[in-house]
Amino acid sequence: MRCFLDSNILISAGLFPKSVPAAALMKALTPPNVAIVCNYSLDEIRRVINRKFPNKSGDLELFLSRLLLSVEFVTTPDEYHNDEVKIRDINDRLILRAVKNADADIFITDDKDFIESMVTIPKIITASQFVNDDYNCCSTD
Repeated sequence: MRCFLDSNILISAGLFPKSVPAAALMKALTPPNVAIVCNYSLDEIRRVINRKFPNKSGDLELFLSRLLLSVEFVTTPDEYHNDEVKIRDINDRLILRAVKNADADIFITDDKDFIESMVTIPKIITASQFVNDDYNCCSTD
């Protein structure tokens, strides 16, 4: 399964290695799953860490360098996608664009803007749902 990981999952996994997002990351990295991240997410992670946790920036860079050895890295395309209007936060629309471009089966996020967006393809689920297999990847309800 192609699992696109949102930046909030990666930040939590990097800062809290025993958290549910960390477990979701590990599951996404475990075959037959393929973990996917995009360049925009990595930039966003760096901005958040530098703003909120500046003393953790060195640890974050080490985490990201190791992560990039294990994930599929995609770029965020310039082309607009129709589903973007369903995302309230304009900055998050670029993430959805990358998710769609990566042909992900699921998008793992704990961001309510995405979860409540009514975007159905790919399936948007929380880290907890992914870890607990509490979702149906083929459903588009």
